[in-house]
Amino acid sequence: MKAIVFLGGGRITSALIAGLRLTNFDRPIVVHDRNPKKLQRLKRQYGVLVESDLHRAVDSAQLLIIAVRPDSVGGLLKEIAPRVRQTLTAVSLAAGIPLSKLRAGLNSPVRWARAMPSPVSRSGRGLTALTFDRKVPAAGRAQVRKLFALVGPVVEIPEKQFDAFTVTFSSSHGYHALATLVAAAETIGLDRKTARMAAAHALADGIGVWREGDVPLDELLQEAATPGGTAAAVMASLDGAGYQKLVEQGLRAGVWQARKNARTGFDS
Repeated sequence: MKAIVFLGGGRITSALIAGLRLTNFDRPIVVHDRNPKKLQRLKRQYGVLVESDLHRAVDSAQLLIIAVRPDSVGGLLKEIAPRVRQTLTAVSLAAGIPLSKLRAGLNSPVRWARAMPSPVSRSGRGLTALTFDRKVPAAGRAQVRKLFALVGPVVEIPEKQFDAFTVTFSSSHGYHALATLVAAAETIGLDRKTARMAAAHALADGIGVWREGDVPLDELLQEAATPGGTAAAVMASLDGAGYQKLVEQGLRAGVWQARKNARTGFDS
C-alpha cells in the first residue's frame, strides 16, 4: 500500500505524526532521515515505518512531504529527481521556498503544494496554511486538506501571503510572551509558580474568551483596561515604548529570513 512519506524526521514531522496518532490515523506513515536516532525515536514513539534509504522511501510514496530545513530542499530535490516517475502530490513544509523553486527542482509528474503547519498540531489543535500549484487536481487538493485537517483547522491562502502568515501564526509568539511576562512578574515580586499561573491566565484564558465568544477585540480591551486602572497604565506604558513597532520589526525580520531561505540552496 502506498504511504504518506515524510522526508525529514525533525520536530515538525514529530508534531504532525503525534497529532495524527491522536486521531487513530491508520494509513501507513513512512519516515526517512539520515539520522538513525531520529528514525528509531519516531518508530518507538509512534509506530511509524522507517526507511533509511531515500530512494526506497520516495518509491513508496502516495503523498510526499518535504520536511527538511529550507537550505536542504534544493539538494534533496536534485537527489530524488531521477527516481520520481510516478504521478504524485508533494507538499513542502519549508518556510520561504516558493512553488516556482519547487517546480524547478522537481517538476512533472510531481504536483506541488505548500503547507505551513504549527507544532501545536501535536495536540490536535494546530493551524495549517495551504497553497497549491495550479496543476494539482481536485483529488490531490482534497487529499492534502483532509490530512492536515486531522490535526487542526486548515486555511487556504494565496502564496504571496505565505511569508507573512508564517511569521505571524507561530506558537513561538505565545511562548515568548509567556516567558517574558513570567520573568517580568518575578522581577516585580511574584514567585515563579504564581507568576506562571498569572501570566498563563493573561495570555491563554483571555484569548480563549475572544476565540470562543462574539465580543469584538476592541471591546474586550476596553473591558479589561478600565481608564485610570492598572491594566490601562500597563498598556499605555507598553504602547509608549513602541510595543507595536517592536512586534512589527520582529515580523519583518522573519519575512526577511523567509525570503533569504528562498535563495539558499537553489542558486548553486
